[in-house]
Amino acid sequence: MLLGSGAAVVAGLTLLARGMAGYRRAALISDVSTSRVASLAVGEVRVSGVVEPAELSLLSPLQSERCVYYLARITETRDRDRHTVFNEERAVGFRVRDETGTVRIFPRGARWDMPWRLDEHDGAFSSAMGLRMRSGPAIQVGELDRQVQIANLLTVHQPTDLPDTPRPIGDVFSLAMPTMGGRERHYQEARIQVGDQVTVVGTARPFDQLPDPTGANADSADGDLTSDPEIEADLAAAREAGVLAATPADAWGNAAIPGFGIGHPTRAPHLDPDARPEPVADEATSEKIARMFDIAPEELVVAATPECPLLIAQGVPGAAEARNQGQFVMGLLGALLAIGAVFVLAFELTGGIRL
Repeated sequence: MLLGSGAAVVAGLTLLARGMAGYRRAALISDVSTSRVASLAVGEVRVSGVVEPAELSLLSPLQSERCVYYLARITETRDRDRHTVFNEERAVGFRVRDETGTVRIFPRGARWDMPWRLDEHDGAFSSAMGLRMRSGPAIQVGELDRQVQIANLLTVHQPTDLPDTPRPIGDVFSLAMPTMGGRERHYQEARIQVGDQVTVVGTARPFDQLPDPTGANADSADGDLTSDPEIEADLAAAREAGVLAATPADAWGNAAIPGFGIGHPTRAPHLDPDARPEPVADEATSEKIARMFDIAPEELVVAATPECPLLIAQGVPGAAEARNQGQFVMGLLGALLAIGAVFVLAFELTGGIRL
């Protein structure tokens, strides 16, 4: 009884904590009205629309779905010992399109709100049928042209082990088979897919006013790298010595050419005579690459600021708000559960209940 009451207290408090987080997210969504992309102004905004890729997109590890954010986790339980065998979270910048236009979203420091798309167990008598393990790299070019997409569909890919896994977990066939010896695995994956409807609450500001434009795509809560005293001192020393490159082209060489990294440079790079040159992109491809990689300094983008967090929620505003309000209700029920379990536990400890 003592163990059961203690577990009920922990479960109730966990539900309460999740419920309070849902309440804060619901309040953040409801406090700001939706703005059309074409009429965005500097300041706190809420935009809602369809996710489109920017320069890059991701391939989720457990279900191989094209997305801009994923959280994937595999936990294993064996003989009452539970541990995590795989845990990965990644995000890239993307665009949101409504009926008036598109706006660029920089997800660094974002709070993500979405349900699990995969939540399955396998064991001695069951298997996780929703697994479609990723093969190949996690990062893809954002806008795949038609011929590339056709080639991918017609290519048979052999499954491989998940990257960055603390221990080998086998291929897709072995993972989908029922486990033996009392072992059970729990597979979970949440993601924001290309084409999903999302609601974004954050701050609209000109691109050149981001504290760290080159790193704003990274899903990290860290601030501007130049705020680090050691990095700032190194930059100052490089400027004084005259060794700091004046332009990205001077610093990065061929890597500064738009399209160079995806095999479609917009101008001829400087290469070793023995290197095989890639063909220079034609005018139409160059314009497409420019749209993907170039952001005008004055263009309004949405990102997190110290004054306003960035929330990215799956669904239209009403659906996202209702989902979080439902989580808050579950949190209140969890509080009642915890209070009841505390009373039961107190009676047990004081001898009020005799078994």
